[in-house]
Amino acid sequence: MESENNVKELFGEVIYAYTREQAIADGVLIDVSKMAREAGIRFPVAVTSAVWHEYIMPDKAMTEFGQDENGRLWDVLWMFRCNALRNSSDLMLFEVYFFIDSDGVPKKELVTLKAACGPGDNGEAVITIMKPDED
Repeated sequence: MESENNVKELFGEVIYAYTREQAIADGVLIDVSKMAREAGIRFPVAVTSAVWHEYIMPDKAMTEFGQDENGRLWDVLWMFRCNALRNSSDLMLFEVYFFIDSDGVPKKELVTLKAACGPGDNGEAVITIMKPDED
């Protein structure tokens, strides 16, 4: 409580805060907690819109190749979980292979993603998976 008062003295009252709940409602974050629980992750998990649209949602060619969003999301969550079991940091990089369309031919590409564990809207632990250049 004392540190909270010190922060208020330095910066004043919070004018506006964009909550995780608002980010999910706006589509900035996509809540994937249900599948994350199935993968053995006990905290709420969201991925950024950029991760969702660039990696998890397969394009038409990859859909025809047999890729789907559930399989690609499972791969992301599973690789995060495997990395988290070996790493206790609140910020980590991990890698996932995705098939991408390379001039009509499926090509496997290794992609680095970043996971951040931090406080949610009510101070609870939450995980956000994003591209390495996102905050």
